[in-house]
Amino acid sequence: MSFLDTTIARTLPLVPKPIVGQVSKRYIAGAAVEDALRVGSSLNSKGILATLDVLGEHIHHASEAEAAVEQYVQTLHAISQRGLQANVSVKPTAIGLRLDPELCFRGMLQIADTAARYGNFVRIDMEDSACTEDTIALFLRVQERHPNVGIAIQAYMRRTRDDVRRLAKTRTNVRLCKGIYNEPRAIAFKDRDIIRRNFALALDDLFAAGCYVGIATHDEHVVWDALRLIEKHGLTREQYEFQMLLGVDEQLRQILVDAGHRLRVYVPFGRSWYAYSLRRLRENPKIGGYIVKSMFHRR
Repeated sequence: MSFLDTTIARTLPLVPKPIVGQVSKRYIAGAAVEDALRVGSSLNSKGILATLDVLGEHIHHASEAEAAVEQYVQTLHAISQRGLQANVSVKPTAIGLRLDPELCFRGMLQIADTAARYGNFVRIDMEDSACTEDTIALFLRVQERHPNVGIAIQAYMRRTRDDVRRLAKTRTNVRLCKGIYNEPRAIAFKDRDIIRRNFALALDDLFAAGCYVGIATHDEHVVWDALRLIEKHGLTREQYEFQMLLGVDEQLRQILVDAGHRLRVYVPFGRSWYAYSLRRLRENPKIGGYIVKSMFHRR
C-alpha cells in the first residue's frame, strides 16, 4: 500500500461531495434504481450479466431495514419487467443483521420469495469478520426454504476452506472473492501470494464438489489459476462465471467475455453512495490510487 493511496483515502472526506460524486460515477450506477437498470441494460447489450446491489449497510433502525427490503422487492420487479439478465446481492447488515437477526431473516425470506416468483436469484453478500458466522447461519436457514440463494466467501480468511467444505455439502452457489475488509492477522492472511493460493485451493474444493462458483476477481494471477482449474475439472461455461465490479479493469473483463466465458458485473446503486465511497476507501486505500490513476488516464 503506497503513501499516495493512504493519503488519498484520508483526505477524500475533505473533498467536496460533488467532486466525490463525479469520481464515483465510474464505480456506482447512481442514486436510483433507474440508474442501475440503465447500467444493467447496457451491460446486457455487451453480453455481460449483472447483479444489482442496493447500498446502505449497517443500519440503526428497523424502519431502515424494512425500507431496504422493499427496495429489493421493487428492484426484482423492475428487473423482471425490463427482461434484464440480472439478479440481486444483499448485505445482511443492510436489512438488520446487527440490529435484530430475526428481522434480518424475515427480510431475506421476503426478498428470496420475491426472487423465486420471478425465477430469479439472490446473493447473500459477506461483510467483515464480526458478521461471518451469523451470515452463514442466515444463509443456511434461508436455503432450507429457497434453493435460489447463494453466499459470498472471502479467500483471505483463515477459516475459508472449512467454510467451503461446510457449504459444499449442499453444492452451494458461491461467490468466491479475496476479501476487502481490514482484518487482524490472527484470522486473515495478509500476504498477497498466500491469499491467491488460498483462493485457488478453495476454488478447487468448490469445483470438485460440483458447486457453481462466481469467480470474483480483477487479479489476473487469480484468473489464470481459475482458467487452469476450469480446464482441470472439464467444466462448461454454464458451470461457473467470472465476476467483476463496475468500472474496474474493463480490459480484462472484455478479454474474458471475448474468450467465451460468462461474466457478471456488480452494479451498486442507492442514496448511500457517498458513505459507500468513503467507507470503501477507508477499508481499501488502494482504491484511491486506482481512482486517481483512472482520472488522469481519461484526461
